[in-house]
Amino acid sequence: MAFTMTAETKSAVLQKIAKTRGTPVFVVDIEQVRKNYNRFRENLPEVQVYYAVKANPDPLIVKTLFDLGSSFDVASLSEFHLVRKNIINLLPSEQQEFIWDKIIYAHPVKMIKTLHELEPYKPLVTFDNLDELEKIKKHCPSAGVVLRLEVPNRGSIVNLSSKFGASIENAVDLAVKAFEMGFLVESLSFHVGSQCTNFNNYKNGLNFAAEVFNEVEKKGYKIRNSKTGKRILDIGGGFPVEEYGQNVIPFEETAKKLREEMKKLFPENIEFIAEPGRFLVANACTLVVSVIGRTFRHGEICYYIDDGIYGTFSGQIFDHQIYTLKSFKEGEKEKCIIFGPTCDGFDTVSPSTNNKKYPYGFLPRMELGEFLYAENMGAYTTASATNFNGFPIAKTVYVNK
Repeated sequence: MAFTMTAETKSAVLQKIAKTRGTPVFVVDIEQVRKNYNRFRENLPEVQVYYAVKANPDPLIVKTLFDLGSSFDVASLSEFHLVRKNIINLLPSEQQEFIWDKIIYAHPVKMIKTLHELEPYKPLVTFDNLDELEKIKKHCPSAGVVLRLEVPNRGSIVNLSSKFGASIENAVDLAVKAFEMGFLVESLSFHVGSQCTNFNNYKNGLNFAAEVFNEVEKKGYKIRNSKTGKRILDIGGGFPVEEYGQNVIPFEETAKKLREEMKKLFPENIEFIAEPGRFLVANACTLVVSVIGRTFRHGEICYYIDDGIYGTFSGQIFDHQIYTLKSFKEGEKEKCIIFGPTCDGFDTVSPSTNNKKYPYGFLPRMELGEFLYAENMGAYTTASATNFNGFPIAKTVYVNK
């Protein structure tokens, strides 16, 4: 059955899906994914989109973005082959061109067996240290390389520079070493941290990259696209989702500032790419669950639902987000505790036992079997869900295909 959903029919359609397909059910609005992609392209037309597959590796989301012309940021062989499935009907030469032009293997540290498997595809891969560069040279010498820079992640929900990125002291020497080893350094990259709300992170990254480009050229080498001869700069991801909070600057404003900074620092002869993940998928997905139990504990009403922290709500732990459960019915709301289905007391959706910032639930009095829903759950939720305690991961249903 094909489902079509609009803002006006959303409540009815979600409940119909829950009744016919059962819960927990993860509803993906494919048209919203298209809107998000087009919004990004309209505001940053000079930036090629490389979807960060780790945010949500759903095959239909990947196929939808592929059909729109997106490129892809992958960080594992599984993600690489997920994208590659969309080009298996192309001629071998066309497949190779797509892999080179439209996939970046953006994990700075790769297993040796991964490099061996990537070698026949002549991939574009990132590095941020000498050991990794030597590993690539030995096990995947046909690769093109991208030097990832360390930039501040202040104000971002998830700090990535604590783990990856060449420092300002080492970056130029690493780039020069790559050239001396016979590589062509195709690009520089940086990442400002996930759900970044501090524009200065982007500004610092752009300035750092400009300095590295120039200093490397002073040493007789040019970081450039081997096909076009232009510089390439990957400005990473981190583009914040406005639905997550009131303090998020609208994307249009962030994009305007980025365009101004990029034009000032790089007036010509450069190509930009970016790796949005959550921006493209977060607001495109809604989870519907059922109330499977109800009790009073120490004077507080508690509900048990059929998904939890070990499932789709895993994003509350790993992505530090708050997903507010809502009821489809009206009624006076009361404070409540909401537990997931497993036998672990840690499996508490609201409030979270992991972090006191997560608030109580506020719901009308619910009955067993009634549905609840949580919006904006498209990023880093099903991607990190597990079958812990034998409970199945939420089934996926698509609307507006």
